[in-house]
Amino acid sequence: MSETVSRSLFWPPRILGILFSLFLVVFSFDVFRPGLPAREVALAFLVHNIPTALMLLVIALAWRHDLLGAVVFTGLGFLYVVATWGRFPWTVYVAIGGPLFLVGGLFFASWLAKRHLPHGPAPAPQH
Repeated sequence: MSETVSRSLFWPPRILGILFSLFLVVFSFDVFRPGLPAREVALAFLVHNIPTALMLLVIALAWRHDLLGAVVFTGLGFLYVVATWGRFPWTVYVAIGGPLFLVGGLFFASWLAKRHLPHGPAPAPQH
């Protein structure tokens, strides 16, 4: 594969992973209810965002190690589907599991593209 293809596969999994993390944050806003003590709300909000924080950590680690991102995101997709099977309509599995599989697949494609460059993987863009 060409270096152009490899570079074009660099950003999509990272951007989509961050956007999916932000999507998960939306679900944590259900802790804000009138009449609850601020301390209780703050603790519930933090607990609800643990998966998001872990996902952002995985994205940070996968920034330079695409195969790690591919394995972890795909594994999280399978884990989510297996752990929640039968509890929700199929659209929930598509909305939560689908992006995990997509990001995992994009990290895998990025890893493959870097492996097949004739001179080795291109360094990650520095900004």
